Amino acid sequence: MELQQGPGGHTDREKGAEKNIILEEKIQVLQQQNEDLKARIDQNTVVTRQLSEENANLQEYVEKETQEKKRLSRTNEELLWKLQTGDPTSPVKLSPTSPVYRGSSSGPSSPARVSTTPR
Repeated sequence: MELQQGPGGHTDREKGAEKNIILEEKIQVLQQQNEDLKARIDQNTVVTRQLSEENANLQEYVEKETQEKKRLSRTNEELLWKLQTGDPTSPVKLSPTSPVYRGSSSGPSSPARVSTTPR
């Protein structure tokens, strides 16, 4: 079996060996890039889990705050209504000149007539 010499004095076998070396180097580079990408994926997975947990905690906090705000608003409405209707269990009476007093001449008849301004 004869080895053919191409231009430049290299045999086909030498050319093949050089090509293999170049391909092996490319494989090593690609494997390293693959490992780097896997590490980044792992890091992103950890961060995603942390952010998801933090998001769930924040949503729970917002829900609790919303419920507390609604409760306080209802309590405020009830207290204002008691003040305006002259509820005997109310510790303070409002005069018709009070800035909180919003009733008509006959006075408010339900908490629905009390207006509050959202903050």
